[in-house]
Amino acid sequence: MTKIKENKPKAVIICRVSTKEQEETGYSLEAQELLLQEYANDPKNNIEAIKTYKISESASGKMVRKKFYEILQFIAENNVTIILCEKIDRLTRNQKDALIVDDWVHEGKNNQIHFIKENFILSQNTKAHENLVWDMKVAMARFYTNNLSEEVKKGQKQKLADGWLPTKPPLGYNTTGDKGHKTHYIDKDKAPFIREMFELYSTGNYSTPALVEVMYKKGLRNRAGKKEGKSRLYDLLIDPFYYGAIKWKDQIYPGKHEPIISKDLYDLVQSKIYRKYKIPAYQKHMPVFKSKMDCEECGGTVTWETHKGHWYGHCTHYRKECSQRLWLRQEKVEEILFPLFDNVAPRTDKVLKILEKALKESHKDEIEYHTASLNEINRRIETAQRRLEAIYEDKIDKKISPEFYDRKFTEYTKEKDSALIALRILNEGNTKYYETGFAIHELASKAVEIYKSPKTTTEDKRLLLSKIFSNLLLNADKITPQYTKPFEFLTKWVPLLNSTFEPIKNVGIKGKESTFMLSHPVWLPLYHKIRIYFKTNVNLTLDFNN
Repeated sequence: MTKIKENKPKAVIICRVSTKEQEETGYSLEAQELLLQEYANDPKNNIEAIKTYKISESASGKMVRKKFYEILQFIAENNVTIILCEKIDRLTRNQKDALIVDDWVHEGKNNQIHFIKENFILSQNTKAHENLVWDMKVAMARFYTNNLSEEVKKGQKQKLADGWLPTKPPLGYNTTGDKGHKTHYIDKDKAPFIREMFELYSTGNYSTPALVEVMYKKGLRNRAGKKEGKSRLYDLLIDPFYYGAIKWKDQIYPGKHEPIISKDLYDLVQSKIYRKYKIPAYQKHMPVFKSKMDCEECGGTVTWETHKGHWYGHCTHYRKECSQRLWLRQEKVEEILFPLFDNVAPRTDKVLKILEKALKESHKDEIEYHTASLNEINRRIETAQRRLEAIYEDKIDKKISPEFYDRKFTEYTKEKDSALIALRILNEGNTKYYETGFAIHELASKAVEIYKSPKTTTEDKRLLLSKIFSNLLLNADKITPQYTKPFEFLTKWVPLLNSTFEPIKNVGIKGKESTFMLSHPVWLPLYHKIRIYFKTNVNLTLDFNN
């Protein structure tokens, strides 16, 4: 006798977890799938599960809704009549989805939803009191979802109040610690690339596509080991996390993590980002003066074109009435600029030494203050740490009550955290004023030499120009420079020093010349003025990137 092959009703399995805790405490997707598959294979149920859908805790509400409609479409196309779920809240958690499920159940007489753990089957034949249970469980699932959302938001708010980002930190940082106590620390392999990325963009010489290529060549990779995309690089450049702050839902919160860059560098990058017309688009052959020169008459950007192997700049006529028609060759522009370099260049080592000495003396008080502040902050940190260790020992020995321990632990932790923040702020301050200032003066003295060197690339020339000039204004064949702040300072004082210590011819009795004699023997008043100027205009000297 031939056995007739029975046709089993087709089913789909839906597995879902809502939180990481569920996944880690026995409610994993795999555990659900195994349970539901065993139910389908049980001879008593006689069901053929043809497809399994898994929805993880990381899926957003929009993704869940999209997956839900995908399941319904598959069911319609493959004559599926049964849906298998662990519990009601694994399938639906709001009234809208519940109505869609209810409509599907009533579309076909054989359509059923089996909720295994609740021993409940929803179908056209479900009794009225059972439908009431269905409605109540949907309401409970909705309550669970809303409550879970509130708890997540509350946890995020507390995390921000503690000074930590509630989610994964950006590239350049890693996470450590257990759940609820996770903190972020600098990734020493990635951080140098992040810092260089900000520094390069701050020069105004790179667009984001150009910076993507440059940083990839230098070795920057995302967490997947691939090239950072243009839009992702842009997101990194505007993320305040890198200078020690946290942006969350358009609000800025102070962070406790160690910054990779200074706030000044971050602000400079933002100023470049929101002046995109000043940042050149990526080009294979970049002219030296692209986006670095404007027409003095109409304000239009001077554009550059190549003819017979030479670059020529001309006004784009931002205003149509602009009368500028001259095309200026790059070599001619450089010829005009070299004397402008000389205007800020100390001509002798003696002038450099005088500037260095003036810088040191003008900031002697600040250096002493920094040292004293550093010692005091370290003392506060050590005291707070000793107190924390002492009350912990007292708690173990039961010398103090748990309530007293909690109160003092909070007090001492706040004291330690405030001291650590003060230490970070102090360390961010550049107290070696004279080193920074002297570097600027030394660069000024060698600017022409660096520019003319055959080893200097176009990129290096553009970088040099960005350090010296904030802009150049072209009018016919005349160029008016707008210096960056530190070099604007040099235009004020260096010519006076150069004239004071310039070499002069002084024919003596024997007809010999003495060199580098003082053309103005009394220079102390000038030196005093420079010291005062350094002391009252610190930012002008230090703002090397502006």
